[in-house]
Amino acid sequence: MSHLYDSWDLNYKTPFGAVKKGKICFFSIRLPKEVRPDFSPCVVIYRPGFKERFMHLHIIDEEDDCFVWGTGYIPKYTGVHYYYFAYTVCGQKFYIKKVAGHIGNLNDGDLFQLTVYAEDYKTPEFLKGGIMYQIFPDRFCRSGKVHENIPEGRVLRDDWGGTPYYKPDQNGHVWNNDYFGGDLAGIQEKLPYLAGLGVTCIYLNPVFESHENHRYNTANYMKIDPLLGTNEDFKTLCEEARKYGMSVILDGVFSHTGADSIYFNKYGRYDTVGAYQSQDSPYFNWYTFWNYPNEYEAWWGIDTLPNVQENNPDYTKYICGAEGVLEYWLSMGAAGFRLDVADELPDEFLYNLNACVKKYDPDKIIIGEVWEDASNKEAYGIKRSYLLGRQLDSVMNYPFREAIINYIKGMSSRDFQTGIMTILENYPKATVDVLMNFVSTHDIERAINRFGGENCDDKSKDWMAERYLNEWEYRRGKAMLEAAMALMFFLPGVPSIYYGDEAGLQGYKDPFNRRCYPWGHEDTDLIAYTKELGRIRKAYKVFKNGRLKFLPAQDDVMAFARHQESAGIAVQIYVNRSQHEHHVEFQPYAENYVLDKIERGTLEENIIKLPPFEYAVIVCRNPEKIKK
Repeated sequence: MSHLYDSWDLNYKTPFGAVKKGKICFFSIRLPKEVRPDFSPCVVIYRPGFKERFMHLHIIDEEDDCFVWGTGYIPKYTGVHYYYFAYTVCGQKFYIKKVAGHIGNLNDGDLFQLTVYAEDYKTPEFLKGGIMYQIFPDRFCRSGKVHENIPEGRVLRDDWGGTPYYKPDQNGHVWNNDYFGGDLAGIQEKLPYLAGLGVTCIYLNPVFESHENHRYNTANYMKIDPLLGTNEDFKTLCEEARKYGMSVILDGVFSHTGADSIYFNKYGRYDTVGAYQSQDSPYFNWYTFWNYPNEYEAWWGIDTLPNVQENNPDYTKYICGAEGVLEYWLSMGAAGFRLDVADELPDEFLYNLNACVKKYDPDKIIIGEVWEDASNKEAYGIKRSYLLGRQLDSVMNYPFREAIINYIKGMSSRDFQTGIMTILENYPKATVDVLMNFVSTHDIERAINRFGGENCDDKSKDWMAERYLNEWEYRRGKAMLEAAMALMFFLPGVPSIYYGDEAGLQGYKDPFNRRCYPWGHEDTDLIAYTKELGRIRKAYKVFKNGRLKFLPAQDDVMAFARHQESAGIAVQIYVNRSQHEHHVEFQPYAENYVLDKIERGTLEENIIKLPPFEYAVIVCRNPEKIKK
C-alpha cells in the first residue's frame, strides 16, 4: 500500500482536480487490512458557510495489504469545497487529511480542496497554445509619427533608453509625467518582429487618455491617449495584427479613475463638470466623499487615484452597458481585457462585466490580476468566485512565476512540483489552458535582475535607478533566465514575454522595469533562443491543452511531459537549472510509448546530456494510436 489517499493519483480520485457541477467525482482510500472500522468510513465534504455532508464509503476492491474503500459524489453547487476522510476503530476517531500538498496523512494535516465550477464554463480558444507579449506602450517603439492635441504638463523626452523619472517633488509626489513617445504606430511597425517570436496575442498596458506615463489613472475611457495615437490607430493596429495571426488585449482599469479626468476633473483641465467640482455632476455618485470635495476614498490612499463605486448603476452602465466602454473597444478590435486589481472589483461588477463581454462574443477573454491562488482567494473578507464560470477566464499566474524563479534559484524539485500541481489541481482545466504565465511584468523587477543581481527588496530607488548588471552578473542572469523561460514556455498555460526580456533588457522595480526597448542594442542570441522556444511550442498541440506529468530526474534537472493520450503523443522536457552538466537516463513517458524525435538536446545510449542551464525536448509516441 502506497498511501492512505493521494489527491493527484487517479487511483484515489477521478477526475483529477476541479470538477464540473453535476458531474460525478470518485473518491477512494486505502486502509490496511488489519484496520477494522466500527462502521463504514466516510468522506466529509462541505462548502464554507454550509453544513458538512457525510458520505459513506464501501469496499470496492481488495489489494495485497489493504482494502480499497470508495464512493462517488455529484456536486450540486459551484464553489470551493473542502473535504477529509474519517473512520472509527474501537470507538476512537481517525481522520485522513492533507500533507505535502496531496498526500493523505493520519489525523494531522490540512483539508483537501475540491473546486466545483459551472457545467457550461468554457474559455476562449484563440489564446490556447499561443504566446503572449506584454507591452508597456510608452517604452516599446516610437514611430516618429506626429501626434496632435498633446495635453499640457508632459515632459517629452528625446533620450530613448534614458532612466525614467522617479524622484518626488517637494511635496513627496512622483508625477510620472515623462514620456519617451512609444506609440501604437510603433507597435504596428514591429508586428513582423513579434511574429518572428511566435507571438499570437499582444497585451497592452493601459492606452486610454491619462496624465501619467503608466496610464493607470484613466482620464477618458473612450479615448486613446493622444501621445499613443487615435482610436482609429488602435482599430488599425488590431486589423494589422490579425494579418499576422495576432490578437490585442487591453488593460481595463475599473477600480479607480484619475483625479485629472473628465469624470473627477480635480484640476479643471476638462470642460465637463467633474465630481470634484459639483455634487450635481453626473459622475458625483461614482465616488465616495467623506468631506466634500477634498477628502475622498482613493486607491491605496493616493489622492490622484479616486476610487469608484463599481456597483453604482450609472458607473456599471457606463462600463458594462449597451454601447459602453467594453462594447466600444471590443467593436474596435480588442480581443478582451486584463483587469487591473481584480481583487478590488466586487463580484456583482465582475458578473456584469463578464455578461457584457460574453454577450458580445464568447471568445473574447477576461484575465484578472490576482497574485495568489485565485481559486480560494479571499479579498476584503469575501471568498472570491473568479474561476467558477461567471467572472474570469484566466488570471495572471504569479504562483507559477514564483515557483519557476525559486526553483531556478535553488528550491527543491519537490516544492516546485507541489507549487505547480496545486494550481493545476485547484483550477478548472479550461482556466489552466489560458493561464497567463510569465517571469517578469511591469509590477515586478525583471527576471534577469532577479537572477543575476542583488536582491532589491530592501533597496532604495536611488540604488536601483542606475544600477546595471556587470558582465559576470549578466551572463549568470541570462543563463538562469533562459532556463526559466524553458519552464515558462512548456508548462500548462500561455507564456507571456514582457517586452525586452527576450532582448536582455534590465530593470529593477517600477519604474526601472519599464525602460525603453533597446532597439539596435538587443541581445541577438537571447532573441534567437526565444524564437526556438516559440518554434517548438507551435509544433506540438500538446502545448495547447495537453496534461502535465512530472518525470523522475534529480533536483537540478526538472523533467516533465506534456501529453495527449487520445493522440498517443508525449513531449518530454528536461531543464538543467545548474552551472554543471548533468546526465539523465531517458525513459519514455509511459508504457507503449517509444522515441519518435529528438527536438532539442543530445541523447546518446539512452542518456540525455544537459549542459549548464540548457534544456532538451524529446518526442515520444504510442504506435498503437498513431493515425494510419
